Amino acid sequence: MFPHFHERPVSLMAEENSPKTRGGVFLELRKILQSGLLIVGKDVARGPADVVVTAGESSLLVQTPRGDVSLTLPAGVSFEPGSCIHTPGGEHGGEELHFRLRIAVGRRSSDEEAPDSVMENLRLKETYCFCCQGCMTRLLEDRVFKRVLPLPNGNWNAIVDDWCCHPDPFANRKLLPRAEDCLLGDTFVLLARDSSCDQTLTEEESPAGAMDSQDTKKPCRRLTRISCSSCSSELGEAIAPATLKLYITQVVVEPVVGDRQPEASQNRSTFLERTVATRLLELSNSLCSFHFSVQTPDGRAFLLVWLLNTDSIVASVPGERVGDERSISPPALHSPSLRASRALKLLYISCSNASTQQREIAACWEVNAIGHPVVLPLKVCEELLQVMDDSNSTLPASMRCMRSYE
Repeated sequence: MFPHFHERPVSLMAEENSPKTRGGVFLELRKILQSGLLIVGKDVARGPADVVVTAGESSLLVQTPRGDVSLTLPAGVSFEPGSCIHTPGGEHGGEELHFRLRIAVGRRSSDEEAPDSVMENLRLKETYCFCCQGCMTRLLEDRVFKRVLPLPNGNWNAIVDDWCCHPDPFANRKLLPRAEDCLLGDTFVLLARDSSCDQTLTEEESPAGAMDSQDTKKPCRRLTRISCSSCSSELGEAIAPATLKLYITQVVVEPVVGDRQPEASQNRSTFLERTVATRLLELSNSLCSFHFSVQTPDGRAFLLVWLLNTDSIVASVPGERVGDERSISPPALHSPSLRASRALKLLYISCSNASTQQREIAACWEVNAIGHPVVLPLKVCEELLQVMDDSNSTLPASMRCMRSYE
């Protein structure tokens, strides 16, 4: 999977309406290694001699018998002329041509930073509005926080015995916010409820997960789910009568500036892609962890995610678009889905439909506590899996799996 991000938003390479790659041209550049991999389908060029790669002005030009593809590279990144070399394509050599190349990365490109998530943007004594991502209805208005504090990470209670020489003082107690607090979890915020919530939010009690007869360690428990009263989208949970838990994949947090109205709702898949990609990058940097277990609120693993690298620049052009005169450039906010852009490269396993070998890997992760927990509602986990599968399907066949991982 390639979640990609540009200067501001963060997303996956596969947009909701992007075509499935069948052959065509695929490019991955590694900024740290200053190298690249170019894959050209046999439907575009029959042999290495049919492919010529040259440098343009801030671009890379791939010439094939089908037509030319011009890829505008991000600022500070340039192709080194004459460095493109044909390499074996392995078991997919009958379908694909593989080339290795070198790039130069300038300081301007190296200094670029990824955009921050809502967790990193919340500030003290500033006024914020919380909106439903689905319909952009204002849920909580004019919230000003005197304290914005991080919560302990997901495994804190497992090591509490190492902190205390007496019985666990936190047993059966919840960490709850005060009236003007905002407590930050890995994928959610905790806020105090006020009277305005009665008009904008609805509550429904439901089980967090069914009892699994083979797993008595994870009994069924009930949750009070919070939904938007306008569009019925699930937003989070009521973990106490006066406390809201809102997931960052379900709400948009905006600073209140004058009479400015909330922007139009973003495409759901794009918003989910960018939000999760940004958060995984932040967690990886802060925790020095590259393994994540995406879990439902009842603690059941849904996805195992292994972050490989964060320095890729990728572009994917289907065979039918090769020869199109339009250049494929780094994206603006509303640009077409075919583009070159910075990416996260992941391996993942779905625990809900796993093979025998994948179940063994999942069991190993659980027994050895591999994978920082990333908790999301079940429906969001399913949406995220679909986004990953869609992104994976746009890759060349040789890049869609590695052993038991997608």
